[in-house]
Amino acid sequence: MELIKDIISEAITITGFVMSLLLLIEYVTVMTRGDLFSKLSGNSWLQIIVAGLLGLIPGCVGGFAAVSLYTHRIINLPALVTVMIASFGDESIIMFGLIPETAIKLSVIIFIIAIIVGFIMNVFFKNKFFKTESVHFLKTHSHDDECITFSRKIITKQLKEITFTRLLLISGGVFLLILLLFDKIGGGHNHGAEEHLEQAHWGFEKIIFLILILFSVFAVSTVPEHFLKKHLWEHIIKKHFIKILIWTLLALVFIKVGLNYFDINQWVEANHLSILVIALLLGIIPESGPHIVFITLFANGSIPFSVLLANSIVQDGHSGLPLLAESKKTFIVVKLINVMVGLSAGIAGYLMGW
Repeated sequence: MELIKDIISEAITITGFVMSLLLLIEYVTVMTRGDLFSKLSGNSWLQIIVAGLLGLIPGCVGGFAAVSLYTHRIINLPALVTVMIASFGDESIIMFGLIPETAIKLSVIIFIIAIIVGFIMNVFFKNKFFKTESVHFLKTHSHDDECITFSRKIITKQLKEITFTRLLLISGGVFLLILLLFDKIGGGHNHGAEEHLEQAHWGFEKIIFLILILFSVFAVSTVPEHFLKKHLWEHIIKKHFIKILIWTLLALVFIKVGLNYFDINQWVEANHLSILVIALLLGIIPESGPHIVFITLFANGSIPFSVLLANSIVQDGHSGLPLLAESKKTFIVVKLINVMVGLSAGIAGYLMGW
């Protein structure tokens, strides 16, 4: 029963986080008539720099944002690869609490590697996008007065004559807010490392989630009917919500049930000579939990820094789950590139005595 609760909690957290980010991107794009993100989408080199910085954000926030931007074709494949290399999920939070000096060193090295790989890829795959399940550009109507995000004149009237769609979305946002405030969602995903997460019970990622939910409730409550139906309901909810929720649930069930009956720690320790390969393979899993073993082993002096580096490059926490839902081909390609980069970095680090 506890396992089922964990799966449902994480699925709601991830789906809610991604949907809130999509809503924010849509809102800002319409509000600025697309000018903000159009500058980013028109400059592939800038995309890589921004992607690298997103990857430095502790937790999965940067990865989630990057997947949303890639889905909307605001950033290209090289930029997506960059952020997935630079990000190492919730493990970054654990590392900064347990081994801060190593966490800083690791972040700097991975950021440099990510930027270099992104620039190299950009030379050959500058305009590359793999087809997603819902390929689309952000919709703006520069000459349509209905396409606005906020108007004081109509807010009161809209709430008095509230539509079922608006009521449903507001209720969904309030429901997420209640779950978050009562610690039913948004907690640390890293079971087995609670002692390191308790001090960050309301850490960076959870605070960001709270802000996103509050913004989502505000936006859904105040946007005009056109924006609500065309942009939020038809463009985001109908095209993304069910797909992301189902794929996240399926992936979490597979991961959680598998790990529940498989001792990762024992496996790693029994295959010490093949630890680098194991670190790369486990890095493919779009989940934060299994990778804590490498942090623990490194902190205990059981594995070298090169193994921790390789695993951190390949794994990106939960960020891969919404990407898997949107484009399986992109997920596979990104992971393959990450594995090659992680293997190269791991071998190079080993030869350098790391």
